[in-house]
Amino acid sequence: MNNNKNWALHNSYLTLPKCFYERIEPTPVSDPTLIYFNENLAKKLNLEFLCYDKLLITNYFSGNKLPDNCKSLSQAYAGHQFGNFTMLGDGRAILLGEQIDIHDNLYDIQLKGSGRTSYSRGGDGRATLSSMLREYIMSESMYHLNIPTTRSLAVINSGESVYRESHNQGGVLTRIASSHIRVGTFEFGKHFCTKNDFKKFIDYVINRHFPDLLNEKLAYLELIKLIMKNQIDLIVNWNRVGFIHGVMNTDNMSIAGETIDYGPCAFINNYNPNTVFSSIDRNGRYAFGNQHKIAYWNLTVFAGTLLDFIDSDKNRAIELVQDVLNQFPIKYSIKWHDMMFKKLGIETPKDEDKYLIKELLSLMESHKADYTNTFAALTLNRTNKDSLYNSDDFKDWKNRWIERVKNEENSYKIMENNNPIYIPRNYLIESALTNCVNGDNKEFDDLLKIMSITYNYELNDHKLQLNPDGFDDDYKTFCGT
Repeated sequence: MNNNKNWALHNSYLTLPKCFYERIEPTPVSDPTLIYFNENLAKKLNLEFLCYDKLLITNYFSGNKLPDNCKSLSQAYAGHQFGNFTMLGDGRAILLGEQIDIHDNLYDIQLKGSGRTSYSRGGDGRATLSSMLREYIMSESMYHLNIPTTRSLAVINSGESVYRESHNQGGVLTRIASSHIRVGTFEFGKHFCTKNDFKKFIDYVINRHFPDLLNEKLAYLELIKLIMKNQIDLIVNWNRVGFIHGVMNTDNMSIAGETIDYGPCAFINNYNPNTVFSSIDRNGRYAFGNQHKIAYWNLTVFAGTLLDFIDSDKNRAIELVQDVLNQFPIKYSIKWHDMMFKKLGIETPKDEDKYLIKELLSLMESHKADYTNTFAALTLNRTNKDSLYNSDDFKDWKNRWIERVKNEENSYKIMENNNPIYIPRNYLIESALTNCVNGDNKEFDDLLKIMSITYNYELNDHKLQLNPDGFDDDYKTFCGT
């Protein structure tokens, strides 16, 4: 049997100047055990042959064995972390290469927790099993919520101990992404590579990820516009389902417009735009309601790296870029309102409908109403027992809303498609992770199954919609690095 059958790995990143990467192989682990393997994703990636060989899966995705044609590397990048610029890079991740899927699209295959690199900055290059399982279930949940995201192909228990304030089981995740290039990669090119090498990198990004721009006269300016559009779409989608990324540093912003790096992420329960769960976000920089503002901030950093290539006259380049960035608030507002109209089943919005949105969110915040359950209840046209539904103000609002959508032909179908009935709630995630790390996968399996049908209103399992009183009051998430 040819173990490399259907591997179509190559690594176009190796065509770039060497300042952008380090050639390196994963560090083997002592006693790997397969915990999860995403067969459906493997088939999509033309890797179906792996589904029948558990040992091969374990060896490949622990980093103990590489495909014969694999030329692995770690990527260099920089980034603004909480507004402060620093040199970074793949300190615990190694890119195996790019695989062609069944639709002839290229996807990166990367191992996380696969050992030290020159970018490890004193770290051990490893990851905890719990943090890798968290990324697996969160990224797959986001995929089924119809949100652009990296995906997870496998999780391996390394059989080794990882120290993070205490000893933890180690893990290796296989991450799939359209790209692992970040805003921080552009920052690295701008500050640490020659201008000529940086231009080669920018042209590589356009050629691989945005080929429609190749014939554009102002391709670099158009690149800013396109990435801005993708980021607006992404953040609006996060808002649609109540997702809080938690650490929106520029090194965690993918130029492909995918959600990436799930360390301290969580989902909002009681609606409050100031909600923060990340233990390191002490000032609320990346709070739920701030995410679009941070996306704009990150985009200004990204645009700043391209100024030298947009116009030889720096003042003219700044003017052109500023004209593009100035469109962000308007474009975001239009997309956000359009999303909220869909959540309320409004097919043909009018200006006055914006007040319905504003009033509802204000009522939800004052009554600490559950974000997901409120919109699910409206979709099902049912009442809840919480204080929101018992308030006269909400009853008045709901009557006006019912009157507004009564002639909208597809109102409830639109709502079903945009309002998930299930999310990976914080208490469900924590319980599933704890049990899975201790060898009991049942809760994790059940949660994965539920999150694959998150818009299935026919199931309507009330237990999975519970928001336990007080659980989120002191709940904190961690990067897990």
